[in-house]
Amino acid sequence: MLRPAWPVAAILAAAVLAVLLSPPLPPSLAGMRTLGPYVLLVAAAGVSLWFNRERAFVLAASLLAGFTANDYLPDALTYAAFATLVPLNVLLSLALPERGLRFGRVWRWVALLFFELFLFYVLDQNLDVQEAMDHWLVRSPPTPFIGRLAFAAAFAAAVARSWPNHTPLETGVAGALAAFFIACEWIEEPRIFATFVTAATMILVVAVLQESHRMAFRDALTGLPNRRALEEQLRALEAPYTAAMIDIDHFKTFNDTWGHQTGDQVLRLVANCLSENVKGRDTAARYGGEEFVVILPQTALTDAVNLANQIRTKVESKKLVKKSTGDILGVITISAGVTQYDANESAVDFLRRADVCLYAAKRSGRNRVVSEADEDGLQSASGNAAA
Repeated sequence: MLRPAWPVAAILAAAVLAVLLSPPLPPSLAGMRTLGPYVLLVAAAGVSLWFNRERAFVLAASLLAGFTANDYLPDALTYAAFATLVPLNVLLSLALPERGLRFGRVWRWVALLFFELFLFYVLDQNLDVQEAMDHWLVRSPPTPFIGRLAFAAAFAAAVARSWPNHTPLETGVAGALAAFFIACEWIEEPRIFATFVTAATMILVVAVLQESHRMAFRDALTGLPNRRALEEQLRALEAPYTAAMIDIDHFKTFNDTWGHQTGDQVLRLVANCLSENVKGRDTAARYGGEEFVVILPQTALTDAVNLANQIRTKVESKKLVKKSTGDILGVITISAGVTQYDANESAVDFLRRADVCLYAAKRSGRNRVVSEADEDGLQSASGNAAA
């Protein structure tokens, strides 16, 4: 579950090592210190826009606007505004539900950024703010106190948004804010400042790519790998391995009687039981509808049957409670079919055999596990399937 934090930690560690160990750029390449962050920030904003990720776009665009202002008007007011408005913009985006950037929403954020830049420019050009900048609330560098409050609030909001599922985008936003805070603390050291702005941008790009991968290969309702992820894993696996195809008994009845929201609750309940009982290299995935598949590498058929029965018992021990009223709606049961992979068959044929076993479990009365070793049940299922 902590996997999205690994790239954040790796990029921050690489930035620290770059600052400590890498030699300064030669004078002929000194412009890269500014050009590099510009290129990456534009790329981060573009990637966020392409993948329709609102919060990532807000952070990337805010960083780009602030970095540009600091590059052209490097004074205390610029720095204080830069260090305060970037986390405040992120905090605002985190306070609002993620709705993407379609249907003109992107222009609202662009308008806000241009308004902030215009207001800052007017203040910088027309007011004598030197006395005000000596106030303890905005005195800088390092990061002014008001900026630190904004950073703390935005970071806490990003962590809260990512909890408890550790979503890649919010984890990346938290990591990028941490990197940007370090950059702000070292604003008077151009090399360190540029390095950590670059790190913040790279964290953001990686987070957007991770989030897009999650959306493509994870089931949004249950959080389990989806059918596409399952098929990719099956192509990569080598024998021996087994599979258990699992189906929720009388699922349509729950949907028809209590509604689709209760049906979704049933699916999540079963998915949680699978996640709690499937460990290590084993994988549980939502195959479609009310069907799930558990892939068990290096597992004998009898061990797979035992695990399937363990999951079945766990599900049966749960009581389905309607959240709105607290009423107990009944007990959920599952049926499962277990098969072992034959090296000469395709993944489609392998899962089809598991489905035959599942059908046998259904025909035998449900709430049970049938494997390919159960000849009587399989013969009955095969005969009925053929008919």
